[in-house]
Amino acid sequence: MLFGNPLNKAAAEIANASVRSTAHFNWTFITLFAIVVYIYFTEIKNKNYKNVVAGLALYSVHWFYEIINALIGHAAGYALWTVSPGSTSYILLIGVSWELSMMFLIAGLAMSKLLPEDPKLKILGVNNRILFAIGNAAFFSIFEIFLASTPAFIWVYSWWGALPVFITTYIPFFLAAFLVPDLSAKKQKMFLGLAFGIDILLLAILIPAGII
Repeated sequence: MLFGNPLNKAAAEIANASVRSTAHFNWTFITLFAIVVYIYFTEIKNKNYKNVVAGLALYSVHWFYEIINALIGHAAGYALWTVSPGSTSYILLIGVSWELSMMFLIAGLAMSKLLPEDPKLKILGVNNRILFAIGNAAFFSIFEIFLASTPAFIWVYSWWGALPVFITTYIPFFLAAFLVPDLSAKKQKMFLGLAFGIDILLLAILIPAGII
């Protein structure tokens, strides 16, 4: 399933009506959050600050994309990607469940551990940060093909699929995760402050307004 299917519109409409509904809530919500908190506190205690920055950088970009996806859903009727209510304990926005959000919170942190120490090292003539970003983006995009073949994840538009998500979404995710930690501490704080500031501002405006 490389691209979306308009036949998925009915499932997308059901999901859209379930955003932030507690009907499917279960205690895995708390367990996953506790695990993620443990991972971050362990990294901070071990002074792995670059890995922490990598995780937060990807997460901040992830939330910006989820907000844009929800806005597309509001304007066009259907989002680019949608999570089904039966597959999650809680839908945060139309395209992201609590479980997915927790995964993205540790994705950048986990994958950054694979990076070479030297940020200038080239592999096959390509900067290792860029190459690893493309490689990780490809892995996540391929895995998303499987997800879209299940009832848990819904693509509606026939032009949206693995290739568009690889280029427009996952490459920026991992570029943020792998490039921001190499910046100076001041620039890291500026990036995270600005990115999360924009996310929080948009959420604070758009959710109460009933737009997303």
